Order: sequence, then C-alpha cells, then structure tokens
Amino acid sequence: MIEDFLNALQNFRRNKTRTFLSLLGIIIGVASVIIIMSMGQSATKQIEDSIGTSGLDMVSVSSGFWRRRRAAVTLQFNESFREKLFEQVENIKKVWYKNSFSMTISYGDTSASTSGTAVETGYLEAFGLALDSGEPFNITDNVMGTQKIIIGSEVASTLFPNGSAVGKHVTIVVDKVTFNFVICGVLKEQSAGMENATNGSFVPRGFYAKKIVPNPLADTIMVQAASTDKASTVASAIESYCTALSGTEGSVSVNSMQTFLEQMSEVNTTISAMLAAIAAISLLVGGIGIMNIMIVTVTERKQEIGIRKALGASPAVIRQQFLIESASITVLGGVAGIALGVLLSIAIEYVRKQSYIVSWQACAVSFVFSVLVGIFFGLSPASRAARLDPVVALSGE
Repeated sequence: MIEDFLNALQNFRRNKTRTFLSLLGIIIGVASVIIIMSMGQSATKQIEDSIGTSGLDMVSVSSGFWRRRRAAVTLQFNESFREKLFEQVENIKKVWYKNSFSMTISYGDTSASTSGTAVETGYLEAFGLALDSGEPFNITDNVMGTQKIIIGSEVASTLFPNGSAVGKHVTIVVDKVTFNFVICGVLKEQSAGMENATNGSFVPRGFYAKKIVPNPLADTIMVQAASTDKASTVASAIESYCTALSGTEGSVSVNSMQTFLEQMSEVNTTISAMLAAIAAISLLVGGIGIMNIMIVTVTERKQEIGIRKALGASPAVIRQQFLIESASITVLGGVAGIALGVLLSIAIEYVRKQSYIVSWQACAVSFVFSVLVGIFFGLSPASRAARLDPVVALSGE
C-alpha cells in the first residue's frame, strides 16, 4: 500500500497541471466548509459575549397581551402570587420582584437621564452584577426605604468624570417629584443580558413602595432557577402555570436568556449546516473531476496495467493501486483545504478585529468526507483498470 502511495506521488509530479486542477475542487470545498462552520460558531460566541454570563439562571416574567375572555383572570404580581410560584413550579431557587421607572439624576450642574429599577435586597448579587466600588443594599435599606442608589458605570463617568461617585449626594426626579439620594455603589462595566448595568440605576424597592407607588404590584418578576441548565424548563413551566391560572394564553410574557442563547445556537447551527452542505457540493463536483482524470489515467496507462497483470498482479491489486491514487488526491486536497480554510479564518479575524473560532470539528468532517469522495469516485476507474484483459492492454487497443 505504501508503495502504491509513493507511485501515486510520482505520477502526480509527472502531471502537475492535471493534478492541480483535480485538487482545486477539493481544496475549495474543504476550505468553504471550514470557513462557513467557523463563522457560525463565531457568531454564536459573539452573541454569548455580548450577553455575558450574568443572569443566565434568571427567568423574566411580565404582563403579557391577550384576547380577554369572560373566564380570564387578571394576574397580579403580589406576595400571594410569589408563594404560588414556589408551590406550583419546581426548580425555583428564589423569586425577586422589581419595578421600573424613568428618572433624571443630577449632581451639581450635570444631569443624566437613566432608567431606574427598584429591586429587592440581594437581587443584584444573585443576577451577577458586581460592584466596582461601594457596597450593595442591605435588608434595612429595603425595609426602611432608604434613599440610597447604585448607578451604572456610564452614569458615574458622566456625573463624576474626575473622581469617585460613592458617598456623593445626588438629586433624582421621578414624575416631577424630587428626591435626595446618596450613592452607595457603582457597578462594573459588564455585559448583563436583561439588566442595564451600564446606563441603569438601582434603588431599594422599599423606597419605591413608600415614596413613589404605595404597596405596588411588581412590574416584572425575576425567577432564579436552581441552575442555569434548568432555566429553560422553569420558563416553560411558569408559562404553562400562568396560562392555567389565568384561563388564557399570553397572560404573561416569559423570557430567559438561557433559552434565547439555546435558540440562537440552534439557528446558527442550522444555517451553518445548510451553507456547509451547499459548500460540500463543490466536493462532489471535485470528485466527478477526479473520476474523469482517473479514467484518462487508466486509458493512458493500459500497457503498465497489462505488464503488471502479465507478471501476476491480481485484479484486486490493480484496483487497490488506482483507489489509493484517487484517495491520495483527495488526501492532499483535504490537507491543503484545511490549511487554506484556517489561514482565511485567521485573515477574517484580523480584518474584522473580532474573536474568530476555527471549527476543528468541521476540519475533521470535511477531510474525512473528501477522502470518501475520492474513494467513491475513484472506484469506477479502478474497477475498469482491474477488469482490463492483459492481452488487450499490452496490444494498446
């Protein structure tokens, strides 16, 4: 077999142009599959990076829109509903209530418009929002409605471009009502999925309930699943429970960043697989080209085949010789295609100035597929060579 492979390499050197044209289709096909699959994985990774790892175990529940029925029940996000969620839905670790509002925050002559969120004690830590400086809210802040505020990194840089924001007294305006607050913390600049950790501001929900909306129902419920991989299951269970409780579908809007990531990954994988399948067609076209070249090769080397058969070579040995030669072309083409695909992937990463993941799985799959293409399309010419009559082959007819 090794001898057949070395003979194949010698034949390739004797017919360089023919060999290059045979390799071209395989090289382009393998490189295309690698680049397309790598782009799909890179797109998924960029989405994950933009969302971050914070809050992947969280499920957001808010009021939905539905066609009201006579028997429909309006869901109210109160303490009773919180208790029912714990009782009826499995794999829930914690349920957080929050309310959102718009506000303007000012320090001296500088002001910034920001989204405000009233949260319960421990929510920011559970969501994974880390502080760059300062300290989080404590239980007393929530119970007493303390006028403390935690601001995002951009809000801090806008109001305090030259110094620390922690401990500074600021003024916030909500619905034309002015309140004095002290900044107790500044969030790190980070990707936070469903929360605005950059431009947002957070206050104790106790303050919201005492000073803005007395005894408010929650705008949004944040349900923390027992683990990240349970988030999608919890989201589906909550939606089913709320549908049964209200008597109509669409009574709540349920969102999970983990579910979103899983769906985006599935979409990217499906699209990449379809495009890779299209690119793989060029491998089949390359295989047809290899078959044509091998047929010509068999015709040109009839006398060589006749001599080998006259010296005792069996049809199986002749078939093996040409199959190895056909497979060798695709092996070389596969290696060259992988090299080209990786180099182009690196070039794309350099041009886009973004992280780019080379799909080594695509490298392996495309290489194996190219070899199988060589064997499949080389089988017919190899069988033709094996069936040649030595007398006819030596006569040159």
